Amino acid sequence: MRPLHGDVRGLKAAQRSALERTYRRKVRPDQVVSTELARHLCSLSREIGRQVGVLLTRDGAVSKVIVGDARQLEIPDIGRLRGGPGRFRRLRLVHTHLRGESLTADDLNDLALLRLDMVAVVQALEDGSAGGIEVAYLAPEPAADVTAGSAQFLRVDAPQVYELELDFAATIRAVEREMGRRRGGREAQRERALVIGVRPDDGHFRETVELVRSAGVEVAGVMRQRRSRIHPRTVVGRGKLTEIVLQSMRAGAEVAIFDIDLKPAQARAFEDATGLKAIDRTQLILDVFAQRARSRDGKLQVELAQLRYSLPRLTEKDKGLSRLAGGIGGRGPGETVLEVGRRRIRDRIRKLEKQVERLSRQRDVARSRRRDRRVPVLSLIGYTNAGKSTLLNALTRSSVETASQLFVTLDPTSRRIRFPREGEVVITDTVGFIAELPPDLVRAFRATLEELGDADLLLHVVDGSDPAWRTKAEAVDGLIEELSLGSKPLLVVLNKCDLVTDERAGLLADRLDAIAVSAHTRAGLDRLVDAAEEAMGRTVPLLPGAAPNHGAAAAG
Repeated sequence: MRPLHGDVRGLKAAQRSALERTYRRKVRPDQVVSTELARHLCSLSREIGRQVGVLLTRDGAVSKVIVGDARQLEIPDIGRLRGGPGRFRRLRLVHTHLRGESLTADDLNDLALLRLDMVAVVQALEDGSAGGIEVAYLAPEPAADVTAGSAQFLRVDAPQVYELELDFAATIRAVEREMGRRRGGREAQRERALVIGVRPDDGHFRETVELVRSAGVEVAGVMRQRRSRIHPRTVVGRGKLTEIVLQSMRAGAEVAIFDIDLKPAQARAFEDATGLKAIDRTQLILDVFAQRARSRDGKLQVELAQLRYSLPRLTEKDKGLSRLAGGIGGRGPGETVLEVGRRRIRDRIRKLEKQVERLSRQRDVARSRRRDRRVPVLSLIGYTNAGKSTLLNALTRSSVETASQLFVTLDPTSRRIRFPREGEVVITDTVGFIAELPPDLVRAFRATLEELGDADLLLHVVDGSDPAWRTKAEAVDGLIEELSLGSKPLLVVLNKCDLVTDERAGLLADRLDAIAVSAHTRAGLDRLVDAAEEAMGRTVPLLPGAAPNHGAAAAG
């Protein structure tokens, strides 16, 4: 006989046999449950004093028989969901209630989190007969005129099972068809994600959404969690988990992206509860960096950061590690798959660290040559998307890639420019900063950031059109101190002034003691060059109206 699930302790042999015979029953595809099966479940439920339920397949066969206690029953493991986003489990739960309760919050959570077709409860009357029935299934689009919780589901009830006017097969087909229409065939398009905000900072959340778009992921929806503290296990509470699953089904999302960093256990618990892949802020930034890296150096540094991030998160579920290292003699005796995977990652990390170290020495040689030639170096620093690359292009008439996206520039780019009185100067564009830059990323890009240490002047580029300029400027100041660059001469450049009024640009420039420019229109560049020479200790000012003699040759 097929097994019984749940709490079967204390059942008599005859009761077990009667429960096992439930597997022989079947209902028509159009029925939520047959009258005969409902009576059978209610009779058994009253006899043993516990809730009894079944999981039914689309064709009406009994997949599992479940025994609970007097108040609830726990659905057993039914495996991972197969298929694309928005898919149902192709199973429906029918179970009894002994105390006349309606569908409970647990019933609705099971419906959503397990992606069941439907959930139905049948009232087991005291004489063992079947009373009323109540059914719930997912609403393809939540209603706007009811409370948030009930808006997610549609309910149908009847005083007797045989009076239920609901064609199961037709209803579930209609729901799936409507959800597919709302998704518009998005499964074949680029990856879609729900962006979940846990921190109360709106600016931080907007930045996360922009990071998602920069990663080439379509934002299927945004959700915010209003909690006094983060749930220690699943990040968000059970009610929010239900909302996330339902929204992901409607929107065809397979990924949930958080605006915070997750502990490995939290990410696994969230994934187990929802079936969605959990991505945190650090992983998102690493993904953007991986897509933006063009040079071999940048790719090495990104891979190193990714491996350092993934090592503590490696579990027995992770496969495909053979690409990292290995071969004959590459395994130790008695190692588990997990141990082999971790060892391969550590070996790869050590190899990458040596390569990055060689890169650092090569850069140091290049910097030494520049120092020997006494060529002044200006380094552009600032928050990501502040317009550093556009400013470099404007000053040197170059064509470095630019876009209104986060982290377009990862690899350091150097260009020569000839100042009117100083002569040849090298200007270097560096990777943009961001608040809470992942430590592994800072470590991996150590060789790149060393370029800043040899700069004669740091040009801190601030986006004057950004409402969050203050927070972002402070984040850059913090990273400057963290990188021990606080003693370097620094000049603040207020960029994108063409996007604000002259009055506002003037006020911000005075507040920051900055030079107001527009890299797009080239306004203010002469004043910037003049101020840069003075900041480097040049006592002879530029001639009035003098313009730089730009060059676009790459610096050696």
